[in-house]
Amino acid sequence: MVLSDTGDTSLLLGGEDAAPVVEENPLGRSPFLLTSDHFGRAIPRKLGDLGLPESELTRHIAWDIGIAGVARALAAHLDAHLIAQAYSRLVIDCNRPLDAPGSIPRISEATIIPGNEGLTREAAQARRREVFDPYHRRVTEVIDRRLREGIPTVLVSLHSFTPVYAGIKRPWHVGTLYQSDPRLPPLLLKGLRAQGDLVVGDNEPYAVSNETDYTIPVHGEARGLMNTGIEIRQDLIADPAGEAQWAERLATIFGEIEATLRTQRLLPA
Repeated sequence: MVLSDTGDTSLLLGGEDAAPVVEENPLGRSPFLLTSDHFGRAIPRKLGDLGLPESELTRHIAWDIGIAGVARALAAHLDAHLIAQAYSRLVIDCNRPLDAPGSIPRISEATIIPGNEGLTREAAQARRREVFDPYHRRVTEVIDRRLREGIPTVLVSLHSFTPVYAGIKRPWHVGTLYQSDPRLPPLLLKGLRAQGDLVVGDNEPYAVSNETDYTIPVHGEARGLMNTGIEIRQDLIADPAGEAQWAERLATIFGEIEATLRTQRLLPA
């Protein structure tokens, strides 16, 4: 295990590191704008492995298992623009307010993150400046452009959740997450429940709030966009077949939602 230099104030990302923002289908014509805050599990070379063994860096504490495959396939099915974060949530969590305790977690579930202990203010700011900010700046730029050009925009934030957390089993196959948007979440809940074989969570296993979430409150609620979050249980999308199946399910549901929104004149006909 290699620990980071927590007090280093120079640039975090070097020439061999991945760009923080991953984009698929930027010219997509769908009204749905897809985001994925925990899409990747990259760690800047400068941070080593954060003091963790590989077995921890492949667990749910590091990223949303399976969501990358679902997000890419769903973007293709819907002809939607996808904006995703390449770096692990253990570097900095891109769906947490910067002042939240979990923004740069010192412990995740029961795992202590040695590389996040004793961070200087400068080291924390480097993670924000080079990982968090470019991702959310890109989401903002895309929304600004779409609104400026009159392109209908519906924000969908894609996540996955572990089937067992802190020893407690979670019964839901999928959950819809939302804050105050009354338009999109009910349609998504209806579509998921109509599948007939799913246990569907209504703001389960998580609910959105300004204190615990960033993407939906900032890019959805504050911009007045229709929005929702989706959480898929990770054992259902742990392999390519599961990812493909869930992308197809969601594509069908969102196709029906789009038609409904156009009928209701919430989107241009």
